[in-house]
Amino acid sequence: MTRYLPRIALMLGNVFIGLAVLGPAGMMAPMAGGLHVGIHDIGLLVTYGAVVLCIGSPLIAWLTTRTDRRVLLVAALALVAVFQAASALAPNYATMVMLRLLLVGAAAVYTPQAAATIALIVPERERASAIAVVFLGWSVAIAGGLPLVTFIATHFGWRAAFGVLGAASVVGALLVAVSVPKGLQGRPLSLASFGTIARNGRIVAILAITLIQTSGQFAVFVYLAPLLKGLAGAGPAVAGAFFAMYGVVGLVGNVIASAIVTRLGAQRTMALFLFSTFIGLLVWAVGAGWLMAMGAGVVLWALGFSAINSMQQARLAAAAPDLASASIALNSSMLYVGQAVGSAIGGVLYATGHLVAAGYVATALVAAGGALLAVSWQRKRPAALPNAATCPAAAE
Repeated sequence: MTRYLPRIALMLGNVFIGLAVLGPAGMMAPMAGGLHVGIHDIGLLVTYGAVVLCIGSPLIAWLTTRTDRRVLLVAALALVAVFQAASALAPNYATMVMLRLLLVGAAAVYTPQAAATIALIVPERERASAIAVVFLGWSVAIAGGLPLVTFIATHFGWRAAFGVLGAASVVGALLVAVSVPKGLQGRPLSLASFGTIARNGRIVAILAITLIQTSGQFAVFVYLAPLLKGLAGAGPAVAGAFFAMYGVVGLVGNVIASAIVTRLGAQRTMALFLFSTFIGLLVWAVGAGWLMAMGAGVVLWALGFSAINSMQQARLAAAAPDLASASIALNSSMLYVGQAVGSAIGGVLYATGHLVAAGYVATALVAAGGALLAVSWQRKRPAALPNAATCPAAAE
């Protein structure tokens, strides 16, 4: 059991990081009312944060390459806790924006370095499934965390929700501190490492797929609650139920991906769940206004949410194991760029009243990601870089 504790602790840390990044999506209306701004302005908190994340993730990976992983991860969660607590006291929107930028700057450290850290701990054959377990935290955050955030913000106020999130992040920091071995360090990185990645066509294609498909998903996800209200007249309880359903199904999808990836390979597993996401968003778009159809769309879409990102990280670890710390950080950057682009597109569509169009735009972007996957499909095992061993569990 002890050998699994680091995976569980790092996964729970991702729960609190996921809630730090996505928290405003669960309390848009209460925050908008309390800060005297529009729904679109609250959505921009996710957009602004994603921009900081996309820049901060690879930069911090480079600056902290020689830092003890446990110290780095604990510090990230501790800072997130501080800024969550400060957000509960924000007097106005401008202050909230500043606090969000600081908060996500700290959060930028965690997810990619948690994935790189578990890769240093587990045997090579378990790398893909261990990374998938760590990334489960984002699904758990959506399944249990966002509905709870919605409930607290609706009944006790958005400030109370931020207070609870701050306390939860403290718990996460303590769990990582007692579970992750000390003295872990990744391969030293230099700016040349990122240049090597930029010249690797396979890695570039993987990163581009992350960017495109994430943009599609977040064009709808960030505005899920107001879209449900605008299209189907659904209130906070229904929105909370949809968040819970999304997260639970995403969790199931990641568990399934972890179970089949060794047999199918990360590339085929990725394709399977990307197709599910495409079909789900298409059903959402076609069924806009019909709650049952929108719910069915969310189930199919959510099945791929977490699994796709886990498989993308596993594919990067297989493509260049010695550069995994940098490439996974860049993948997180592309994830955050996608969040910024998608939430910005969704915000413009929502603000201009094009609520139905959001689903079709999202579907088109995910389809574009699928097309790029097809074009860049690798039929043979990826060749290792010099002095690097491939990851059998994630072999294509």
